[in-house]
Amino acid sequence: MFERFTKDARDVVKGAVEHAEGERAGTVDPGHLMLALLDREASRASFALAALGADERRESARRALADSRRRAGLSRAETDALAGLGIDVSEIVARVEEAHGIGSMSGDRKGKGWWSGRRGFGRDAKEVLEGALRVAVALRDRHIGDEHILLALTSRPGVPAEILADHGVTYESVTRVLYGSGGGAKAG
Repeated sequence: MFERFTKDARDVVKGAVEHAEGERAGTVDPGHLMLALLDREASRASFALAALGADERRESARRALADSRRRAGLSRAETDALAGLGIDVSEIVARVEEAHGIGSMSGDRKGKGWWSGRRGFGRDAKEVLEGALRVAVALRDRHIGDEHILLALTSRPGVPAEILADHGVTYESVTRVLYGSGGGAKAG
């Protein structure tokens, strides 16, 4: 599959690995792919993000992802569902961080003797990349570009899709910007 990736798509994958290494994360996750997409310039995905105004709100998206990581990666929908059961996630985070330090629920491994090596892709990140292939095939594109990764990321539930949607970036809006009103099939 990776032989079909364009240089821009490969750069997104490399950027995601760099973000994971910077966080000392054990694996690359969809959030790292989102951060790498937000870093892009002069590519189809960056064009779509700029057209939708997301490039002006990059830092807001980065903060939203960091906030989610502090909540152990829970999405807003998951936090709301727990609140419906009488569980205050903010209170739990505050208590855990009081006892163990800020960021302790995020899986932050800084200062814990983390090894330096090749980061693997977690199941969810692999599913995003597989979704990018499905999007490219559905659009009859011969190569997988960073725009296909963006479309795949917006098509699956989770924190990155929620954050992007909050910033005006949805599967439908990206498809409309890149392919017009008649383009695109949803990634499965």
